Amino acid sequence: MQLKIMPKKKCLSAGRMLLILFLSQMISALEVPLDSKLLEDLVQPPTITQQSPKDYIIDPRENIVIQCEAKGKPPPSFSWTRNGTHFDIDKDPLVTMKPGSGTLTINIMTEGKAETYEGVYQCTARNERGAAISNNIIIRPSRSPLWTKEKLEPIILRNGHSLVLPCRPPIGLPPPIIFWMDNSFQRLPQSERVSQGLNGDLYFSNVLPEDTREDYICYARFNHTQTIQQKQPISVKVFSVDELNDTIAANLSDTEFYGAKSYRERPPTFLTPEGNASNKEELRGNVLSLECIAEGLPTPVIYWIKEDGTLPINRTFYRNFKKTLQIIQVSEADSGNYQCIAKNALGAIHHTISVTVKAAPYWIMAPQNLVLSPGEDGTLICRANGKPKPRISWLSNGVPVEIAPDDPSRKIDGDTIIFSNVQERSSAVYQCNASNEYGYLLANAFVNVLAEPPRILTSVNTLYQVIANRPALLDCAFFGSPLPTIEWFKGAKGSALREDIYVLHENGTLEIPVAQKDSTGTYTCVARNKLGMAKNEVRLEIKDPTRIIKHPEYAVVQRGNTVSFECKVKHDETLIPTVTWLKDSGELPNDGRFHVNQDHLVITDVNDDDGGTYTCVANTTLDIVSASAVLNVVDVPNAPFDLELTDQLDKTVQLSWTPGDDNNSPITKFIIEYEDAMHEAGLWHHQTEVSGTQTTAQLKLSPYVNYSFRVMAVNSLGRSLPSEPSEQYLTKAAEPDQNPSFVEGLGSEPDNLVITWKPLNGFESNGPGLQYKVSWRQKDGDDEWTSVVVANVSKYIVSGTPTFVPYLIKVQALNDAGFAPEPAVIMGHSGEDLPMVAPGNVQVNVVNSTLAEVHWDPVPLKSIRGHLQGYRIYYWKEQNTSQRNRRHIEKKILTFQGSKTHGMLPGLEPFSHYTLNVRVVNGKGEGPASPDRVFNTPEGVPSAPSSLKIVNPTLDSLTLEWDPPSHPNGILTEYTLKYQPINNTHELGPLVDLKIPANKTRWTLKNLNFSTRYKFYLHAQTSAGSGNQITEEAVTTVDEGKMAMASRQVDIATQGWFIGLMCAVALLILILLIVCFIRRNKGGKYPVKEKEDAHADPEIQPMKEDDGTFGEYSDAEDHKPLKKGSRTPSDRTVKKEDSDDSLVDYGEGVNGQFNEDGSFIGQYSGKKEKEPAEGNESSEAPSPVNAMNSFV
Repeated sequence: MQLKIMPKKKCLSAGRMLLILFLSQMISALEVPLDSKLLEDLVQPPTITQQSPKDYIIDPRENIVIQCEAKGKPPPSFSWTRNGTHFDIDKDPLVTMKPGSGTLTINIMTEGKAETYEGVYQCTARNERGAAISNNIIIRPSRSPLWTKEKLEPIILRNGHSLVLPCRPPIGLPPPIIFWMDNSFQRLPQSERVSQGLNGDLYFSNVLPEDTREDYICYARFNHTQTIQQKQPISVKVFSVDELNDTIAANLSDTEFYGAKSYRERPPTFLTPEGNASNKEELRGNVLSLECIAEGLPTPVIYWIKEDGTLPINRTFYRNFKKTLQIIQVSEADSGNYQCIAKNALGAIHHTISVTVKAAPYWIMAPQNLVLSPGEDGTLICRANGKPKPRISWLSNGVPVEIAPDDPSRKIDGDTIIFSNVQERSSAVYQCNASNEYGYLLANAFVNVLAEPPRILTSVNTLYQVIANRPALLDCAFFGSPLPTIEWFKGAKGSALREDIYVLHENGTLEIPVAQKDSTGTYTCVARNKLGMAKNEVRLEIKDPTRIIKHPEYAVVQRGNTVSFECKVKHDETLIPTVTWLKDSGELPNDGRFHVNQDHLVITDVNDDDGGTYTCVANTTLDIVSASAVLNVVDVPNAPFDLELTDQLDKTVQLSWTPGDDNNSPITKFIIEYEDAMHEAGLWHHQTEVSGTQTTAQLKLSPYVNYSFRVMAVNSLGRSLPSEPSEQYLTKAAEPDQNPSFVEGLGSEPDNLVITWKPLNGFESNGPGLQYKVSWRQKDGDDEWTSVVVANVSKYIVSGTPTFVPYLIKVQALNDAGFAPEPAVIMGHSGEDLPMVAPGNVQVNVVNSTLAEVHWDPVPLKSIRGHLQGYRIYYWKEQNTSQRNRRHIEKKILTFQGSKTHGMLPGLEPFSHYTLNVRVVNGKGEGPASPDRVFNTPEGVPSAPSSLKIVNPTLDSLTLEWDPPSHPNGILTEYTLKYQPINNTHELGPLVDLKIPANKTRWTLKNLNFSTRYKFYLHAQTSAGSGNQITEEAVTTVDEGKMAMASRQVDIATQGWFIGLMCAVALLILILLIVCFIRRNKGGKYPVKEKEDAHADPEIQPMKEDDGTFGEYSDAEDHKPLKKGSRTPSDRTVKKEDSDDSLVDYGEGVNGQFNEDGSFIGQYSGKKEKEPAEGNESSEAPSPVNAMNSFV
């Protein structure tokens, strides 16, 4: 449980008056705990626990109940006085007293009147230890009298006069609440001009014609009896000057008519209070209400100030349109002069209210109950204040101490009673009465003299659980007389706990300021006085604090999206936390969009109302922690509204608007668009953009446009919907501001000139009747401009022009209002024709076997008859007779832009015969071709042979077959063959170089090593050099008998690690054991020794690498190239597409046969151990495993 920290023990300073010596006894005096079991055994004087209020206004329609409850041991008896004399309730059948209580019930509902029981009542509760008395309870029935009958004359007055409608409600008990309504029970509207005063009257600073009505009714509500009394309606008629003149015209002369001005403006004067100054008295603690109501025209405004001071900020309020100043909880410091000022345009007036704050008695120190043991000392102190200062008087058991029985242990010193060496007969109830002219205070305090051994009231073995690093408070509620001393111990044999580490409180509580894990344990509280000793044990457990290790984080989310807050909690494993989510310190909305799971709060379809602070609260039985995050819901802005056009001129207008809600993301800019309802209805165009802080824009306008505008707001999330369109605004027509753009002059035929332009759109036309004035003349001639006006088109064709002649052209816009500014002059050309002349002096320079350079002379410009585009070379390779019959000659084209007179022909084939010609190109097409030029390319290096394969492998030979290069690029002179062996470590041996005649495509290599892999490199040569090479790999076949022996030798020789582990004798014995084991487990298969005896070339079955079992390797399809990692090729054919650098691991033993064509077939087995190079025997001793392989 969470423990409440008790106040620490306080020390008394040494500089107090001598009376502190006596007061110290009071501090150490006992207070009787409110423990039911303890109270059953303890004698205690009476104590009043409940009583009716001093001023008790009753409802005369209900029974009268006067409360008086008290406690004591033995239970007290009750008696009453009425108006200072004994009230014998047994003699009045209407009065009963509640059993076990002093509460009276007076039955007036059946008979009797409430007025009969008006008076001052006082209750006394008495037992053998003393008597306690209640306050004087004044019983008065409530009253709600009717208004006296009165005849109210209608009130007729002129517009602008002041008016006061009196209410004067009947005097009731308690006073009624006043309000003004009409016949329909609707409250009359009030304002700075019309308001109700504190006395209930209705004040008009000046009247208006609309104040005319016949049902001004004042109502008085008596809350105690729930009744409302109504005054007779008051009729008010306000006349204007014209109405008054019409009314009195028949009775008054012309000179008595009112002037044209219907009212007279005047400075303020006060309707209430009267004069320049007044006084106000109020009691401390009440509400001070000051009122000033002024009349005048215009209506005055009221201001308040305090002379020589300021109004208290937190306690000052203005009511009734600042006509009433209220200060709550008024105190003596609020006394002083307050000034109200009424002001209008014609002047000001002020009134000073002098406020005096009096005070009914209030407690400074009320007397407290004393529990003393025989022989002890103590004091009762009764201190009160008030204005005027109250008088203190003492009573003993309800009797003034002056006439009460004498007690030698008691001494009265003003507001203090001093007790010394008390005995049991000193027990009594004392009453302190503090009174002045504004009221009184009465307090009961008993002195109870007891002799009791210590008792501990805290439950035995109470378990306290506290969060680490927080204070721990262990209770030890006790009682005893004399007052016991308290000591605390930890554990079974611990010493008393001292105050240097712990805090010992006066009420017996032990405080551990910062509890740690080692504070856990059993604590013992011991209470002692001279009459005995008592003790009690409690247990303390320290728990880990609850922590939020993952806090929810600030989130900004767009409306309609989903947001998630995370809250991960770590807690003591013995405590069960409860995680609750709050929104703005309240519960989450009851909405299916809010989803709470173990660690998250998820809100889907977020809307504006979801914005706020979300708090994750994790609480256990001992502590509570929380973490908060703010959710800011944003969205694109709402559309602007209230668009208005002002300052409408011919070419400008001002647009204003009201921004919509920015939806929590500031508006950065406004986009203004326009619609031209005359020319492009329904199509909106961008007009301008302005800052997000502006709400107006000055817009530039074009003539002859029927404008409508709309505005869109933009923030960081996007743009709003468009506003509603503004009103339409049609601007006046004017001549065009601009001419058409993209004017061009190009001929479509050799004898014409086509003039084109981009027409103006309707928005740019500036008025009706849009046309174009088209003008042209030859650039190099002396002709005048030729002009024609055409309709709103985009093209005009001038016929009969010379071929490709430059022209000056201009196009000018015009409408019914006039011409556009003078247009710019552009140059164009009449139509082109094909060139007339071919390029001359074409020369070819062969750079190399694939590149040639071509030169030619330029064509005269006049013969081009158009815009020179460039020169185009056509070239092709001459084919022999058979090739020409097979396919059409393929011509290639290269175009050289502009006026270049040379160019390169790349990508030629070596050793070829080429033909070319050159043509000039203009916008119309190509001119005639130049005479053909023939050239030859020299030889080049050949391509690689088309294929290479190895056939007929034997023990010491291999045959290579190949196809010539697909592109010899010349005359082949020879082939070069290079080859070299590859061992199983992928190392290359010496390279052998052979020259083979060019007419050969097959070659046999002899005297090769058996069972050896070779790599071959083959390339062709021309006189230009060597071409690319093709590479392949192949293996010679194996002598089976020799290989079996070699296999055994190699296997034994390669296992050097075993020689260090065993001696030679042990090795031989182990080999024999292995051989015997293998022979026994092979079943129906031939043993190795028998196979050697029966066959010169025994078959050696392959062994799988992974598990040592026997198996076959199936051949792949013929001519499949060797792959890296294969053991033995299934065929000797090697294709070109395999990697030239591939290396292959091969097995140790091979047993195979040859087909008729020499290809290898058979089985092989392989191991991952490396083979030694041929001729280099290993010096290592063989392992038994290799020995086994040798025998198999």
